[in-house]
Amino acid sequence: MNVAIVAGGDSGEYGISMKSGRQVELNLDPGKFIPYLIEIKGKGWNYIIGRKKFPVDKNDFSLTIGKRKIRFSIVFNAIHGTPGENGRLQGYFDMLGIPYTSCDVTTSALTFNKQFCKNVVASTGVFTARSLHLFKGGPDPVPEILKQLSFPLFVKPNNGGSSVGMSKVNEARELKPALKLAFNEDNEIIVEEFIKGRELTCGVLRTQGRVVALPVTEIIPKREYFDYEAKYKKGMADEVVPADVPDKTAATCHEISCMLYERLNCKGVVRFDYIYNGKKFYFLEVNTVPGLSAASIVPKMAKAQGWSFTELLTRLINEELGIKR
Repeated sequence: MNVAIVAGGDSGEYGISMKSGRQVELNLDPGKFIPYLIEIKGKGWNYIIGRKKFPVDKNDFSLTIGKRKIRFSIVFNAIHGTPGENGRLQGYFDMLGIPYTSCDVTTSALTFNKQFCKNVVASTGVFTARSLHLFKGGPDPVPEILKQLSFPLFVKPNNGGSSVGMSKVNEARELKPALKLAFNEDNEIIVEEFIKGRELTCGVLRTQGRVVALPVTEIIPKREYFDYEAKYKKGMADEVVPADVPDKTAATCHEISCMLYERLNCKGVVRFDYIYNGKKFYFLEVNTVPGLSAASIVPKMAKAQGWSFTELLTRLINEELGIKR
């Protein structure tokens, strides 16, 4: 079965996405799948093998190598950020009738917009931090921020991931540089109140027809918060899998995460991030195309579940194709 692994993209997460794509390529079951790692960057869509590049025919998402025309049974989506996490690629594949391993257009677009997603999550009764949704070119937001929110604050792009462009702000004089940094990454940003507590995360997927929550993981950054460097530089954060929490706490996290997975109509494996203050879970965001590199959390969760990375990938593909084994 030919599997196209799309990676790269047009955001600050390009490098991480390529690492995720390579790990998927290396770990797909060679007895079942033939992987083709396709780099998507701007208008360049290419299958790269060694120093050779073979362009994708965007009319039908196929490759021509020599005299061979290669078509794909499924697309494994490993693009963090645009265009793979915000619904744009999903719409393209839907029009071509090619199945893919991530959420559909509507869910991807909604969850990629952090504030809109928070609003929907809050409507289910799950707690979220107080925040303001700001747009580039609007009036000076500082007075409104100072009026409505309390320090410390997080300032971050509304559409993005991997903590690119995010800052923690402890006092008013730090606001303007943080706003500028976030607006450099996106035309929309969120200013959100800091919630003191433990950062817990839970991966969820549908496999063999049922929704399964993976072991809850605690993230303990060695910096002030879980920023880009803490996420991807070795030794900058501890990831405790499974988290050292009471069984009841883990069960509550699983219950909330599975409920949100279904209410948001998720597909594939996603990761829900929370702050747990000892009493309540506060939803931070959902990653609908979570990292799958060697340093990423979801493969560690799968291992703690008793699944190899290869088995996890097989489960995701089989579920999308309706293969019951």
